Amino acid sequence: MPGEILIPIEREEDIVEARQKGRELGASLGFGSTEQTLVATAISEVARNILVYATRGEIVLAEGEDGERRGVVVVARDHGPGIRDVALAMQDGYSTSGSLGLGLPGARRLMDELVLESAPGRGTTVTMKKWIPS
Repeated sequence: MPGEILIPIEREEDIVEARQKGRELGASLGFGSTEQTLVATAISEVARNILVYATRGEIVLAEGEDGERRGVVVVARDHGPGIRDVALAMQDGYSTSGSLGLGLPGARRLMDELVLESAPGRGTTVTMKKWIPS
């Protein structure tokens, strides 16, 4: 994606940086503080999953367009163990790490679009979009 911002995710501090960069991108596009917070929170959820399940990966941030709409596109990628049952992973309360299981379903609620692609042994890619409110 042109003009993309890539943040490697390998430590807790990287989550903070990814959140901040997502907030900054949203502000530059005209998002209000509430929308900036929603984007930052969703980024935090998927970045934390990278650390917990894959130990390293990346967050890519970019401006996106879809017809008349403009917004933030967030791609979270890792080459970890993958997710065996994507539908189950998207349900509230499901977790293989002992957490509350609200990360992916929560991110889906915070963003306008979320697509999760994963396969055991091949890693996971989560693509999320938040559009500027009209």
